Order: sequence, then structure tokens, then C-alpha cells
Amino acid sequence: MLSEITIMFLFKTIIVTGDQGFGPYLQDWGFVEVRDRAHMFWWLFHTTANVSKSTDRPLIIWLQGGPGASSTAYGNFGEIGPLDTDLNYRNSTWIRFANLLFVDNPVGTGFSYVENGDLYTRTNTEIAQDFLFFLIKFFEKLPQYQQVPTYIFSESYGGKMAVEIALVLAKAKENRKIKLNFKGVVLGDSWISPVDFVMTWPKYLLNLGFVDNDGYEDIMEAALKVEKSIRHENYTEAFINWRQTQNLIESVTGGVDFYNVLNIEHQINRTKLFVIMDKVKIALNLSVKWNEGSSVFSKLSEDFMKPVTHIVEEILNTTHLKVAVYNGQLDLIVDTPGTLKWIRNLNYKDKNKWEKTTRSSFFINKRLEGYVKKYENFSFYWINRAGHMVPLDNPAAMRYILEDVTDHFQT
Repeated sequence: MLSEITIMFLFKTIIVTGDQGFGPYLQDWGFVEVRDRAHMFWWLFHTTANVSKSTDRPLIIWLQGGPGASSTAYGNFGEIGPLDTDLNYRNSTWIRFANLLFVDNPVGTGFSYVENGDLYTRTNTEIAQDFLFFLIKFFEKLPQYQQVPTYIFSESYGGKMAVEIALVLAKAKENRKIKLNFKGVVLGDSWISPVDFVMTWPKYLLNLGFVDNDGYEDIMEAALKVEKSIRHENYTEAFINWRQTQNLIESVTGGVDFYNVLNIEHQINRTKLFVIMDKVKIALNLSVKWNEGSSVFSKLSEDFMKPVTHIVEEILNTTHLKVAVYNGQLDLIVDTPGTLKWIRNLNYKDKNKWEKTTRSSFFINKRLEGYVKKYENFSFYWINRAGHMVPLDNPAAMRYILEDVTDHFQT
């Protein structure tokens, strides 16, 4: 393994060792060959909570979006890991609360890699099968976590992947193909029903004042082309029309930020991430270079606009898993009206009772952070002052969700 090295970055100094990881935190990492010549990278941070052993706290698996965005970079340094993109300690890091497993998923994302271009996944189902194999091997390596309450938390396209992974895991557990204590799936600003987001963009932008009536009409015309393509199940055409609708919105609004409408630019500094991940490669003694997974996105373009609401329904109707959904009010690409639209259209056994449940507000330090509505295993959280990346924009509200979903509390 690597000898001790010192990393200088933005006038900050941290000591890392190749046999201990990156930063002063107990961690494990490695690769799983999920298929012949297809390798998935994982990075586990053990909790720093005040407990006698790490297995006293839940295991949270974080899945990033894209598809092709790296969990070990964007989720870790950008949002919830122990160090931020300036390599400062993050007070809101989730490792204070739980064990945190970042996975570069699908293969070809981040440090995950394929040895042949034909090995990229092309469907959500293929992604889920790869992930099942990965988790089987992960728990074989760290069997102490097999009985730990395990949750998948996801963001953006990660949510689309997460629901099918969750269903596959539930069936595999039932068939005794995997041993784990799987409790639920959490969908953060997730790409569950693309058509519902696209069709609510025009009114969302109009109501917030980003477009006038002419702009609304232009965007609605483009959105209807997306809707027509999806209705005819022409998903390649739908993908092209979706791109054109986004380009039109950027032009009509003068460049509104799709991830947080109040931001001028994206909050996570990509340049810093590239520098950090080069250092991570050295510290973890990895032989592959980190990448942003553009090939992953390209290979999944046919699958990109397909909905997975039917899978959410199957989870709610056939399993005991918790399904929690949260959305930031300032998110455009996965706007709250679109999320509420697909939720209203779900067909599951407790739907009527959930709809009749009273929504409640929640405050943190006397500040209104959001609202929640839940019945049995399904819940939805409206999050104030947050865009697409809720953990980054409103960590206090995110902590509330963490504790509410897992029934554990931060110490």
C-alpha cells in the first residue's frame, strides 16, 4: 500500500495514508467484478456516532444521478461525506449519524470501469442486476453489516435506479439469494416519471415569473412534443425532444439554473472535484482514473425517458419496504409539481388513506423547514429553501428526514 503522503489543496493540509484511506475516518473500499470485465467501485465510511460499535447504526447506501454522476465524488465531497470540496470537515456529514456507503453506479461511472465498451448497461433492469451482485459480494466481505438496518438514499436519476434495485433486492432476499436487513428506499428529487416533470415546467416557470405568457406557450409547445413521443413509446425521440425543451428554457429564461432556480450557477465546483479525485486515486492506491461517466449517459439514452412508477407501485403493494420521497421547492428539473403529479397517479393499496392524511409542518430551531405527509410505509416531504440537492441546500431538513425515516437520532 501507499506510504503516508501530504495533500496540499487550497491552502488546506490533510494527512492521508494509502492503507487507511482519504482523511482521518475509518473506511473501507474496493472493487467488485459484477460481470466479466465490468468492475464496480465502492467506498464505505464507518459512522463516527457515539456508539460502542459501528453496526449499532444504520447502513445508508447513497446513489447519485446522471446517469453517470459519481457517488464517491458528488455525493461524498459535494453533499454528505465527511469532507467538503474545500477539504474542510462538513458539520452536516451523514457519518455522524450512520455508516455511509458510496457506490459508483452504473459501471463506467467514477472509478467504476468496463474493459470493453460493449459492457455498459443499457437498461434500468441491467443496472439493478449488477447492483444485486455487487451487494452480495459486499456483504460477503463485510458480513457484520448483514443484520444492520439498510436503506438506499438516492438523488435524481439515482432514484430511478434505486426503485428497481430495491424491488430486485426485496425479491432476492425473499428467495434467499442475499442476506441483508433491507428497510427502505428514499427518493430525493428523483427522475421517476419524466413526462410529469416536463409537462409541469411551463406553469412552474410562469408562476415564479421566469417566463411571460409568450414564453409559457413556447415551452408548452415543446413539452407537448415530449409528451407525444412518450405516449407513443418512442423514447429515443422523447430524449431528443427533452433536450430541445431544456435548451429552449435556457434561452427563454436567460439561463435559469435547472438545479436551483435561485442560483446563478451550479453549487458543486466540478473543477475542485477533478483535483480531489486525482488525490483520492493516489491515496486509495487505485489503478484507474476517475471519470464523469459521459459514456454511461449516452448508453442509457434510450431508457432515460421511461417511467418507473409501476415499480414504485409494486414495492408498495408487494413488500414491507418504506418508500420515502422528498423534493426541494427550488428544483426545476425535478420540480415538486411534477413529483406530486406522479404520486397522485400511483395505484397502490393505501393510496386513499394516504391522500386523506393531514399534511404537517416541521420546524427546526423555530424555522419552518418543510412539510410531511405519511401513512404506513409511504411518505412525502416538501423541503423549503432547497433545490435539486437537498442535503447541500438544506442540511437541517435533510437530517430531519434521515431521523424520521430510519427511526434513529443523531448524536
